[in-house]
Amino acid sequence: MRDQQLGGTARRALTLAAIPFATLLSGCQSAVLNPAGDIALQQRDIILISTALMLIIIVPVMALTVLFAWRYRKGNKDATYDPNFDHSTALELVIWSAPLLIIIALGALTWWSTHLLDPFRPVNRIAANKAVDPKVKPIRVQVVSLDWKWLFIYPEQGIATVNELALPVNVPVRFDLTSTNMMNTFYAPTLAGMIYAMPGMQSQLHAVLNRPGEYEGMSANYSGAGFSDMRFKLRGLGQAGFDQWVAQNKAAGRTLDTRTFVALEKPSEKVPVMRFAGVDADLFRRVVERCVEPGKPCMSDVMRHDQAQGGGEPNDVRAGAGMPSGHESMPPHGQKPEGAIFKDGEEKGSGPNITKPRGPGAPGSTQPASQKNRDMSYLIIPPVPGVAGTGAA
Repeated sequence: MRDQQLGGTARRALTLAAIPFATLLSGCQSAVLNPAGDIALQQRDIILISTALMLIIIVPVMALTVLFAWRYRKGNKDATYDPNFDHSTALELVIWSAPLLIIIALGALTWWSTHLLDPFRPVNRIAANKAVDPKVKPIRVQVVSLDWKWLFIYPEQGIATVNELALPVNVPVRFDLTSTNMMNTFYAPTLAGMIYAMPGMQSQLHAVLNRPGEYEGMSANYSGAGFSDMRFKLRGLGQAGFDQWVAQNKAAGRTLDTRTFVALEKPSEKVPVMRFAGVDADLFRRVVERCVEPGKPCMSDVMRHDQAQGGGEPNDVRAGAGMPSGHESMPPHGQKPEGAIFKDGEEKGSGPNITKPRGPGAPGSTQPASQKNRDMSYLIIPPVPGVAGTGAA
């Protein structure tokens, strides 16, 4: 009986010991280490090179830790014991030069890869031994992050899909990304790295898919209840297969107009693949400018209105140019204003938010439009003996 118990304990111990090795083996087939696109391939190489450089330090340190513990154990009478040892120039050079060289190598690799793999930079090669044909026009895909699904608009083909992204292999692709509500992260690990999709903003990603097949993309930024199932199919097709896929979408019969998009925008989980034969050509721009709903002004319209009110120059990119100058909110360019805290009471001028003492009952952010909030910015400089202009008015 006791032998059976010991045998069961040994089997359980072996099973637990095998878990880490099984995890490592399963990771060998992960999408990050099995790229299907040139950008993902270069990113994988950076991971492997960085890991190898760090292991140059980690492995010897771990090995020497075990070696020193064994060699200089208490029971080893043959080990040299020198209680007066305090310095070794050769040892110091090894200890400091090796990590310094590794850091320099990692820094150079990071600088190089940051510029070469900038997501806003168009790809300059299809593969390591194949440059981009300048006659080939990159395919454009507009990506919209919804709760909790992905919308892909193909403006040149005039179609749209939900939770399905198809790309022709060996053709550069440019993604324009935005979000309707929640900041999210577009991630297709076999294609390229993560890129943020943010409401009211447009980001970009350039990539290329080199291998036909079916892959998976996902959201890599927690965005609520449906985050776990916010995934999409990534399909790599030959040019003929891609043309056939476009034709199948055009035969779907549905059109993604404003009314359909407003309904699609509502939060939903585990959304199946949807295809649209037509799409509003101006839809993506209105999503970026947050004016899809009828009657809602676009951000560009609001800015143009503000510029018209201020009579400014719309092409002036300096902060505050062309905007209303009421209440002296923005000083003329080239002048640095003096803070109000350095001014005497009579120099501050007059106004309800300057001269009126602070009163009770200001609601703050609970009622932003309340006039009582004007009383919250009144400044009283504490009295300082011998200094004029301080103290309560």
